[in-house]
Amino acid sequence: MSLLAQRLGRIKPSPTIAINTKANDLKRAGHNVISLAAGEPDFDTPEHIKQAAIDALARGDTKYPPPAGIPELREAISAKFKRDNSLDYSIDEICVTVGGKQVIFNAMMATLSAGDEVIIPAPYWVSYTDIVLLCDGEPVVVDCGLEDNFKITPEKLEKAITPRTKWLMLNSPSNPTGAAYSADDLKALAEVLAKHPNIMVFTDDIYEHIIYDGFKFATIVQVAPELKRRTLILNGCSKGYSMTGWRVGYGSGPAELISAMNMVQSQACTGTSIISQWAAVTALEGDQGFLKGWVDIFKERRDIVVSMLNQAPGLDCPTPEGAFYVYPSVAGCVGKKTPDGNVIKNDEDFCSYILETEGVGIVHGAAFGLEPFFRLSYAAATDVVEDCCARIQRACANLT
Repeated sequence: MSLLAQRLGRIKPSPTIAINTKANDLKRAGHNVISLAAGEPDFDTPEHIKQAAIDALARGDTKYPPPAGIPELREAISAKFKRDNSLDYSIDEICVTVGGKQVIFNAMMATLSAGDEVIIPAPYWVSYTDIVLLCDGEPVVVDCGLEDNFKITPEKLEKAITPRTKWLMLNSPSNPTGAAYSADDLKALAEVLAKHPNIMVFTDDIYEHIIYDGFKFATIVQVAPELKRRTLILNGCSKGYSMTGWRVGYGSGPAELISAMNMVQSQACTGTSIISQWAAVTALEGDQGFLKGWVDIFKERRDIVVSMLNQAPGLDCPTPEGAFYVYPSVAGCVGKKTPDGNVIKNDEDFCSYILETEGVGIVHGAAFGLEPFFRLSYAAATDVVEDCCARIQRACANLT
């Protein structure tokens, strides 16, 4: 008899974490390696947010958190939705989780039965499919390539729907591509969903504040209020406030769903650190002025990366609307030979070649469900990003 549950055979370790670990191992061994595999801002958490955590410690706020999250944070989240998105959510429609990933896990655990289908546009964040599988669901992956600007179209959505469809997952701006859905894009999808009233909508808005070139962020409930009763919004403090290690995510949706998710969380981990929650209150209620400066820096890096990678032989790098990733095509490199005589057969070979010869850690597109591409995160110092792109240019030029 096997020690491990059969369900573990349905999933795999996170490829992004694996690449980052491999790059760090090479670095510790003395190699000149830079990893641009992790999706983590390089900025420090703002001082006023850190001070809120210190204040919580000083007053002894160090006990068990309520599973739903402290009321003060849920009220701050409610106010954020009103301020930023013109949406009204009561605190009973809001839950606080251990990072954004747990919003997905709690929701899928609370709603999926064996065989239920979840439509996931590809490329997708690596954890979407595995969380669905772990919760006995069936991912229905829909390829959305360069011709679709990496976004699911109404036609492809309609074609993917079956009587077993339980959820549609959206992510805007996207990890791994940085592509974002406009209000018109979302309205077109909402028209399809209107014909299928039993389908829930999951929208991952974690990169909401990181957008460029005047793009107007919209979440689907804003443009289709009739979907509010069957939409779950994921957001959090990790990306916009550089609080990845604080582990504060949140979900907003129908009270019945939120209650069920809280029940799952109460039996899993109780809740996220109450100290982190008080820091998150200050993040959401405090000065937001630093966000523009951060986005300006991200945009500068984005423009450098897009320009430099498009100068690399064999690469085609689209310009993203948001987040801090690019997702270039390596189709022009597939079939070429490395200086050692090895043939680049796919994007995984390409990324291994880049890491081994130039010491740059990037993640192959197959990990995100769409080949032949790779994801590069430019959430690193500008000179580091420039250096990495120059190394990639050199490696591409050496292919024959």
